[in-house]
Amino acid sequence: MSRTDAAQAAVRPARAPLTPYLRLLASTQLAFNVGFYAVLPYLATHLGSGLGMAGWLVGLVLGLRTFSQQGLFVVGGALTDRFGPRPVVLTGCVLRVAGFGWLAFAGSTVTVVAAVLLIGFAAALFSPAVESEAAREAVRHERDTGAPRAGVLAVFSAAGQAGAFTGPLLGSLLLLLDGGFLAACLAGAAVFVAVFAGHARLMPHRPRAARPAPDARAWREVFGNGPFLVLCLAYAGYLVAYNQLYLSLPAEVERVTGSQAAIGWLFALSSLLVVLVQVPLTRWSAYRLAPRTALVTGLTVVATGFAAVPVTPGGPGGLLPAAALVVLLTLGQMLLVPAARGLVPDLVDDRRLGLATGAMSSVSGLLVLGGSAASGALLGAPGPVLWTAAAAVPLAGAALALTLPGRRVRNTGRPGRRNTGRGRGVPG
Repeated sequence: MSRTDAAQAAVRPARAPLTPYLRLLASTQLAFNVGFYAVLPYLATHLGSGLGMAGWLVGLVLGLRTFSQQGLFVVGGALTDRFGPRPVVLTGCVLRVAGFGWLAFAGSTVTVVAAVLLIGFAAALFSPAVESEAAREAVRHERDTGAPRAGVLAVFSAAGQAGAFTGPLLGSLLLLLDGGFLAACLAGAAVFVAVFAGHARLMPHRPRAARPAPDARAWREVFGNGPFLVLCLAYAGYLVAYNQLYLSLPAEVERVTGSQAAIGWLFALSSLLVVLVQVPLTRWSAYRLAPRTALVTGLTVVATGFAAVPVTPGGPGGLLPAAALVVLLTLGQMLLVPAARGLVPDLVDDRRLGLATGAMSSVSGLLVLGGSAASGALLGAPGPVLWTAAAAVPLAGAALALTLPGRRVRNTGRPGRRNTGRGRGVPG
């Protein structure tokens, strides 16, 4: 840790309870994932076994959903900067309800694709709106109380993982009760109806005068911002690594056990770790590690997880290397994700926060496509080659993160000028 980073991390203000609005945003993330994961884990089986789609077509449909969501985050972010989070979140909820309702009854390829695209685009609207608002409120909470913003964003992440853990259980329960995929879709739609009702009542309006429309200058400010693009590249290193949970990890589990039956348990282990450990770990690190240091450390821990696979003894059932990978990757994720999200408000003007939040997801998501293709090409390579290459990606992200500003700076709200934080307990 640098001297400046250590000085910043040494400031340890008292903990402060979350505001009602921050609790609403965390609850929103929980509800989003409950509704989404009540349906998504069962979509591929429904398309293949229920509708008789070929495997390549199932893959195409799932890829289109990812593209319509992750690739269009930047659109949702720009709309959030223009209209504020409230109308964008409400519109996204309406589209998600319509998409789940449509998917429940879709019986042809065309209608399934249209419903899935609608579901993905809905998330491209409400996710960057909620994430940018959470980042903005975390900065405000830090300024007002002195509590590190990373702690607030950790609650946000833990709430999302709790939803990702609970949603499949809800879907499984409906399937066990013979409700089928139709019941799962309708339950997911009902969750988003409840989210819409809650936000229509509780989410504040924002004055129109404070929301200039994003124009060419706004896009240049975001995509011409060198430190922000470095953050996007470092974050992409994490996402490429995280995607190995769906690519290299299943191949490893099948190699050592002969099937992929244990994958569900490993995913549950990851989600449970986040639910139980995210908040205390971030509370500990926020008072000891500066954001850049937490980001670098998290990426290094992720890389260590991949490097550990070929040297870890097989253990019971041969699954110990895979379990070590999941645990270390999850621990690294818990360190770096709140830090990365907390750095965005430091690197861009507050008026561009929605656009920047969406851009980080879109840029990272596009890089993940290329990274995943390269990873897939290495699946047949010897184990040491595969896992060394996988470890190199987050290590490269950590090296990039080291070039980010080492101290926290705050925006004044005017382009090109930032507040150094003097007078608020932050070293100048």
